[in-house]
Amino acid sequence: MTSITIKRALLSVSDKTGIVELGQALAAKGVELVSTGGTSKVLRDAGLEVRDISDLTGFPEMMDGRVKTLHPVVHGGLLAVRDDEGHMASASDHAIGMIDLVVVNLYPFAQTVAKGASRDEIIENIDIGGPSMVRSAAKNHAFVAIVTDPADYAVVATGETTLDDRKRFAAKAYALTAQYDSTIASWFAFADQGERFPETLPMVFKRGEELRYGENPHQSAALYLPAGPATPGIAQAEQLQGKELSYNNYNDADAALELVSEFRDGPPTVVIVKHANPCGVATADTLVDAYKAALACDSVSAFGGIIALNRPLDADTARAITDIFTEVVVAPGASDEAKAIFAAKKNLRLLICGDLPNPARPGLMLKTIAGGALVQSRDNGQVMQDALKVVTQRAPTEQELTDCLFAWTVAKHVKSNAIVYAKGGSTAGIGAGQMNRLESARIAAWKAKDAADKAGWAEPRTLGSAVASDAFFPFADGLLAAVEAGATAVIQPGGSIRDDEVIAAADEAGLAMVFTGMRHFRH
Repeated sequence: MTSITIKRALLSVSDKTGIVELGQALAAKGVELVSTGGTSKVLRDAGLEVRDISDLTGFPEMMDGRVKTLHPVVHGGLLAVRDDEGHMASASDHAIGMIDLVVVNLYPFAQTVAKGASRDEIIENIDIGGPSMVRSAAKNHAFVAIVTDPADYAVVATGETTLDDRKRFAAKAYALTAQYDSTIASWFAFADQGERFPETLPMVFKRGEELRYGENPHQSAALYLPAGPATPGIAQAEQLQGKELSYNNYNDADAALELVSEFRDGPPTVVIVKHANPCGVATADTLVDAYKAALACDSVSAFGGIIALNRPLDADTARAITDIFTEVVVAPGASDEAKAIFAAKKNLRLLICGDLPNPARPGLMLKTIAGGALVQSRDNGQVMQDALKVVTQRAPTEQELTDCLFAWTVAKHVKSNAIVYAKGGSTAGIGAGQMNRLESARIAAWKAKDAADKAGWAEPRTLGSAVASDAFFPFADGLLAAVEAGATAVIQPGGSIRDDEVIAAADEAGLAMVFTGMRHFRH
């Protein structure tokens, strides 16, 4: 049997949106309406004839509404296989009538948690009867339609359902209960029990959109959004213009947003990212000056890059950005004039993200591997100035210390092995993703020299710079490469068995060096 006429419908919803209109449409088709508590009142207030669930079961709703639909008359009417003689004989013997449609949405558990409710109120918002009805109806979708999404009300308002409809409804229904239970399990594990890594990690994501392709054209891809509460980020940003984002656009834009968020309380800052690595970062008195300084660090790599700002996009910065090809710009907001300037570049995507995320926020990061997944806490470690340990004979000057901390912040977001030279609030050279730290130091210095040649500067900005290393120098050679590039101060975690050798080399070169005691590998 593919098409079924709805004769009896059970309506029990927390979110009453559209339920009156659906009830009216079903009643007009001669469908008997059965309902519970608040839903039945809403329907009756609209002038509809409704049968209470207690009339069906012969038991009143009790225990503050905790027990109302958990009854054989309800679940028998949902689970009976209509073309099974034994099932139907049992239904007849026990006066169980069939239910052809169930419309349910569940208690607002996630919303209750989000508003900061007490533990008792949170527990009361764990729906029991709703999910039970959803699962019963979905299991018996050959004969029963289960609707959990108001967007599907129009389909069942016709008074009939097809098997294809019911199969689709059942799939959505089980996805809903999986999400609902996952949200509850997450709250118990993390919020209530304070676990860091629960025995079972409940994670549910809902598909946002399918992307054109993945990292490469032969790969397929989609964007998924957390089903429960989450920190807003690139996935939630509003795209004002430009073609749809690709997999790589999302990945690079996220890297840019995470780094610029480190400066959310600082002066105007611009981050330029290419292939998930920053190629230029700068702070200045104005956003446009910060952009020009960041671009000057590596104008070649910046072509076709991703730009993130810690201030709303203004007209001057928008004009400067449009001078070269840029894939995506991420900003907390944008002026009307800036939007108009960007409008002339139809392929340039502008993402408005609102408040920047807190870089110190907690959270988990997941990476799939063959046969499993690796889960770790976010790298939200931050080093304050008073936590630095001076290990050389010469202590850094105030300016060197400022440059060290700036370079260190950027290095945290550069793929390992990471070396970052910085001077005066701008990166001078960035070496990323090399198999040894010496090569990263040399590449960063070479990039700084190349930038100076292109800008017509008398000398590269590594002269008099601070250099940051995301992990310790295992040998003095990487440090000596920084000395050769003109760095005068070093910031690194320390902890190598050859620290004494590295410190001695720094002292011999007259460098100031500080240890952070914290590493920032980024693979």
